[in-house]
Amino acid sequence: MQHRSHLLGALDRFKDINVLVLGDVMLDQFVYGTAARISPEAPIPVLKTSHQVKMLGGAGNVVRNIASLGGKAQLVSVVGSDPEGTEIERLLAEDGALTPHLVKSVGRPTTVKTRFVADGQQLLRSDHEATHSLQAETAEKLLAGFDEALKTAHIIVLSDYAKGVLSDPVLFEAIERGQQAGIPIIADPKSDDFSRYSGVTLITPNRKEMIAASGLPCGSNAEVERAALAVLSASGLDAVLVTRSEAGMSLISNAASHHIPAEAQEVFDVSGAGDSVIASLALALGATAPQAEAAYLANLAGSIAVAKSGTAAVTMGELRDRLHSAEAHGIDQKITSLDQALERVSNWRSRGLKVGFTNGCFDLVHPGHISLIEQSKAECDRLIVGLNTDDSIKRLKGPERPVTSENSRAIVLASLSAVDLVVPFNEDTPMNLIEAIKPDILVKGADYTVETVVGSDVVSAYGGRVHLAELKDGFSTTRTIQRLLGKEETS
Repeated sequence: MQHRSHLLGALDRFKDINVLVLGDVMLDQFVYGTAARISPEAPIPVLKTSHQVKMLGGAGNVVRNIASLGGKAQLVSVVGSDPEGTEIERLLAEDGALTPHLVKSVGRPTTVKTRFVADGQQLLRSDHEATHSLQAETAEKLLAGFDEALKTAHIIVLSDYAKGVLSDPVLFEAIERGQQAGIPIIADPKSDDFSRYSGVTLITPNRKEMIAASGLPCGSNAEVERAALAVLSASGLDAVLVTRSEAGMSLISNAASHHIPAEAQEVFDVSGAGDSVIASLALALGATAPQAEAAYLANLAGSIAVAKSGTAAVTMGELRDRLHSAEAHGIDQKITSLDQALERVSNWRSRGLKVGFTNGCFDLVHPGHISLIEQSKAECDRLIVGLNTDDSIKRLKGPERPVTSENSRAIVLASLSAVDLVVPFNEDTPMNLIEAIKPDILVKGADYTVETVVGSDVVSAYGGRVHLAELKDGFSTTRTIQRLLGKEETS
């Protein structure tokens, strides 16, 4: 269905798109730690806190994703006159691609969602919020900010979290003013009555919301189509994009239906994934991509978001990489830059997983290499392999090496089930990778001593461990190459 050149062209235009986001902004707080004992006061776990993270949530996470995808965003919303509202203002001010149009409401608290996470498992979520409709004066100020943002917007997103910002008067006025300006409108609904959003270009319910709105099952593709067509007929909408979790997405209009399979490689945390979908969808439609192609890009963005911890933000580089590798059956997903690897490592550690690291040239992969990798993986939950680049190997082993190109070596390593990431490095040693990744276990062959392993002092200093793997006798890349050259000389 999709032509990659068209999709890449749409990505290139993201930087020129200005998205107006109207909706409920929140402050998302994540409290991470471990729970190793039960409280003596009640049968509940005791969370020993290790760190806390605060980030934009709700409509704020939509604009955060728009910025990380290279676009520009304007947020029109309401916060309270409280420290949490001030924190939202601070977070918005950190990114030059975001322009806030915030109204402060004295009698309304800022919406805050606090999630408590122990060893990668969410224990509890605490919500501090008010959901009543805005006072008339606050709504008037909000619409004034909307009108100001509308002057430079290419597309509108209505990010409805049912916290009161998109009450009927505000919602109806925003849709009418967007239509008068001739600007496409996407609505992420929370109401069961989709007719409230009549006049928008595209509505994006999840499967649960679609079932509630239609009163029909939404298991199979055919069931989703029947439910969507019934809702379109009843509500006067033109098109609906149903996000279906592990089943992917379905784009339904009266003219056509497109079912897009899920792309997720590893589902870790679905928090905010819908915001990543809406952000990429808005940018793609703003960049004049057809709805089916925009939905395909949004599906890729969602697959990236659910593999992240916390409220997710997808980057342009990640989306472009996923588009390039969508046909590579996951192998290319394992070959990453250091920056991408660090984000994966952060996700793994949030789940309490131990990260191992080994490295080498891996020129002509042989059973000795396989043994090293398998022993390395046995010591950890996730294994990263640092791979010397071609230039690095030439400096270390001479101009005749490597005999196998960097790309080929990386693909072979990535195809091994024991390897979770391959990170090429151009330096003579992997010290920079080790200092950045901070592996829990550093593995090298037993032809080294702990003292001579590069990075052993760094790993030991922060409490990590060095493991020396047993060598498999009789295998050496250098000797193999010499034997091959010898045969060539006598043939």
